[in-house]
Amino acid sequence: MNEYVKEVNPMSEKAIKDHFGRTLKDLRISVIDKCNFRCSYCMPKEIFGDDYPFLPESELLSFEEITRLAKSFAELGVEKIRITGGEPLLRKNLDQLIMELNKIPGIHDIALTTNGIFLPRKAKKLKEAGLKRVNISLDAIDDEVFKAINGKGVVTLPVLKGIEAAQKAGLKVKINMVVKKGMNDNQILPMARYFKGKDIILRYIEFMDVGNHNGWDMDNVISKKQIIDQINEEMPLEPADENYYGEVASRYRYIDGDGEIGVISSVTESFCGTCTRIRLSADGKLYTCLFASSGYDIRRELREGLTEEQLKENLASLWHQRKDRYSDERTEQISKNKKKIEMSYIGG
Repeated sequence: MNEYVKEVNPMSEKAIKDHFGRTLKDLRISVIDKCNFRCSYCMPKEIFGDDYPFLPESELLSFEEITRLAKSFAELGVEKIRITGGEPLLRKNLDQLIMELNKIPGIHDIALTTNGIFLPRKAKKLKEAGLKRVNISLDAIDDEVFKAINGKGVVTLPVLKGIEAAQKAGLKVKINMVVKKGMNDNQILPMARYFKGKDIILRYIEFMDVGNHNGWDMDNVISKKQIIDQINEEMPLEPADENYYGEVASRYRYIDGDGEIGVISSVTESFCGTCTRIRLSADGKLYTCLFASSGYDIRRELREGLTEEQLKENLASLWHQRKDRYSDERTEQISKNKKKIEMSYIGG
């Protein structure tokens, strides 16, 4: 077996593999490139100002085009779909797309990543449409810290109300917290204290060099070890087994049985070897890595009359040729010199 491939659990017989033997299992769909926040590590307001040229509606994939692609991916072994943005709940009638995706044979799980602001009036509809889970971004529990991060002066209360609405609707909830030195590392313990015992998994994410405008520097990274050591000193933790093959977060549970946390550590501990994800941008480009420089324009082919068989062949070929392993190869120099797609364009 190739040394690069970790031991693989049995997968669907339909599943296809890339150059390194990694199976295609997850599809992440960005439905819009706009967001109502301007978080400094994703869409800094200095770059994404009021006059920023976001995609016109005519360039966005229609729900029909997205569903068609998702069906083809399902026939190639994709089992899980995550809806992202931008802020995906800015896309009108998103529950209708989720309803259609939920009908696709082979798709077992549909999740959504959101900042949570619109969940109080949308969570119930999303759940009824077939959404199972939401990941809600919240980078601080302190209002002043959070206001400085989101670039819009928004306090935590609207997000906390969104979390409450999601739970009330029956959606499983995880909280995503990007941790950056000097930005919110003083919130690691307050966030753990707040969410412990609330039946919510808090996931800390190492500050990543996604995109070109977030000022990434290795010196600003708070490592997984630093995060775990800090929490463990006050609230003892123990490692937990992964839930499924290719899970990106390392799991830890509180020894007192009062819940768990996770850490996504793609900077200090790469998980390229088990990556099963492909990403679809809002304007119909496919990316085989979060840190990619360019994508495959599938929208053009869809609109030029590609047959179903041709579509599947093209998608399979794209995955077969995949050789991405950026986090394994990352160095300070590579990160600074390589032009990468913005996270707000293809989702996290």
